[in-house]
Amino acid sequence: MSTVEGSNSCCVTIPYDYGTEDKSSGSNKPLMFNGDPETFSWWKTKMFSHIMGFHEELWDVLEEAVGDLVLDEEGVATDRKKHTATQKKLYKKHHKIRGILVVALPHKEYLKMSDKSTAKEMFASLCSNYEGNKKVKEAKVIMLVHQ
Repeated sequence: MSTVEGSNSCCVTIPYDYGTEDKSSGSNKPLMFNGDPETFSWWKTKMFSHIMGFHEELWDVLEEAVGDLVLDEEGVATDRKKHTATQKKLYKKHHKIRGILVVALPHKEYLKMSDKSTAKEMFASLCSNYEGNKKVKEAKVIMLVHQ
């Protein structure tokens, strides 16, 4: 507990347990997605800020994918040894962003997209599942009207 003193007549106690702070992960740990469509937009915004905090190019990799790199179903490059220096940097950034997404997803959500090889495909899958495409939104409206 720490004490903050204001004027002579006021003293405020602010509880904080410094012993429970996880100093190893700090703010490097992304916010875990809970699978709730109501909070997906908020989570997506938080992930954008988290990713941009590492490096702005990571978000570009998430949006633009991995270019001409050939990846297998697990996101591993088929022939890494033949990559140019630029391709190696892109591959490393891809795995950094893919790792952030994997850490931020519960196992159940990860299993839904385990067939996606790139971070872009994984994120697009999440967006279509939780933000919905036009057909999903129309179906939800029809269901609500029916109820």
